[in-house]
Amino acid sequence: MSTISSTLSADDQKITGDALQGALADLIDLSLVAKQAHWNVLGRNFRSVHLQLDEVVALARTHSDLVAERAAAIGVAPDGRAATVASTSGVSGIADGWIKDTDVITTITEALATVSRRMRERIEATDKPDLVTQDLLIDIAGEVEKQHWMFQAALAT
Repeated sequence: MSTISSTLSADDQKITGDALQGALADLIDLSLVAKQAHWNVLGRNFRSVHLQLDEVVALARTHSDLVAERAAAIGVAPDGRAATVASTSGVSGIADGWIKDTDVITTITEALATVSRRMRERIEATDKPDLVTQDLLIDIAGEVEKQHWMFQAALAT
């Protein structure tokens, strides 16, 4: 079986591939946590939180596909398996069962902050090895940070 070649040097491919794989795991996990919250949220703000969680899920799913395809394009096989995501994601888990809307907002705000921080680390890491990947990560970080702001605003008093 042949492999996909890369225009990047081996070192640049490794750095970029690691950044993309980390982003992929975080985004897949973010989508799962947000969907779990979506199904189990309760409270006065149910509807707005429920709908906003769908936005987070859509963002994470769309961008995880773009990240995986970028990895493949540079010759790195993306790994979105459950075991890989569980062992490498930086996103904290979510409680089981019904979850109060304010607790969901807090949990998702923290998850988005984690993903944002880790995306910024990956943006910095890809500054020299691959500007195309860095540009993709910058776009993702912008959208994650927008959702982070919106969830934080829901907690403001």
